[in-house]
Amino acid sequence: MNSNKIHSCHLGPEISPEQFISEHFFLYLLEGSMIAYDGQNTYTIQPGDPLIARKNHLIRYTKHKNNGVFRKVVITLDKPFLVNFLERHPIDVYSTQNTNSLLFLPDSTLLQSYIKSLEPYYTQQEEIEKGFEDVKREELLLILLKTTPELKDILFNFSIPDKIDLEEFMNRNFRFNVSLDRFAYMTGRSLSTFKRDFQKIFGSTPGTWLTRKRLEEAHFRIKTEGAKPGDIYYDLGFEDFSHFSFAFRKQFGIRPTELLHHSASIE
Repeated sequence: MNSNKIHSCHLGPEISPEQFISEHFFLYLLEGSMIAYDGQNTYTIQPGDPLIARKNHLIRYTKHKNNGVFRKVVITLDKPFLVNFLERHPIDVYSTQNTNSLLFLPDSTLLQSYIKSLEPYYTQQEEIEKGFEDVKREELLLILLKTTPELKDILFNFSIPDKIDLEEFMNRNFRFNVSLDRFAYMTGRSLSTFKRDFQKIFGSTPGTWLTRKRLEEAHFRIKTEGAKPGDIYYDLGFEDFSHFSFAFRKQFGIRPTELLHHSASIE
């Protein structure tokens, strides 16, 4: 095996790389590990952990290879597929109080056998045919509903997010680098209503507030915790270091690296 490989078996529509989960997906980690953060909780994912990442949630994760290797199975359970399944397998769906972004599932002999059946696709990188792909997705869903029946109330809930407390939501999730459209949708608002409510609550536009809030946290972490700017800019919602450094200097009159060195010299 090559010394630096990421092997994946992915069934269903491609998943957007953004930090907003637009469709439910099943994840089974085979080798390596992952650390995920959803704005409230940090999750550690180890080999053999089966889980569902929930639609309409924010999640950020980092991958860690084991001896240069990272292997996973990812299976998208998108709305059209789920609607089609429900039409052929009618199920009563009820409301649920579970709000977790990641749902860790019990392992089972059925699930182990299923993962084993996909081995040619994550070890030999073989292509799976479209028709067979949908068969395997349905097989997985039947297994999950058998071992964890309460999943039906999550997977088959097709409602859009309700209007929620905007201030609490933004203060919890400002670190996520997603579009204003996504933030608006997740708070149960149109974009225009989101911007109007945001101005009333925060006295600022969303873009200005997000930048200031992220920079203030960066300043705090660098000055008081000795955090390295290059280690934190991405986790605070900035796409690249140069933009972060420019915005930081504009806000505070000093580069983030200069603040780090200055704080270290004082100690």
